[in-house]
Amino acid sequence: MPSTFTSRDFNREPGRIKRAAAHGPVVITERNKPALVVLAFTDYKKLAGKRQSLLDALSMPGLADIDFDPSLPPGFPVAPNFD
Repeated sequence: MPSTFTSRDFNREPGRIKRAAAHGPVVITERNKPALVVLAFTDYKKLAGKRQSLLDALSMPGLADIDFDPSLPPGFPVAPNFD
């Protein structure tokens, strides 16, 4: 369960929030609604993962078995060509 602090706590006690974030995500609330999440950088890196290019993503194993038709459906509005 993530720790929860108010935005007032965030402004007044940043050290306390940093210590809590070392043990897991910290939710910062504004007007009793979640507004921010503070994470240790190592946890962020795990979530963010390695970025891939579109070409890398499309060359993943198993994608050849997926049917993909990029054409527009009949009657779909197309922007005019002003050339």
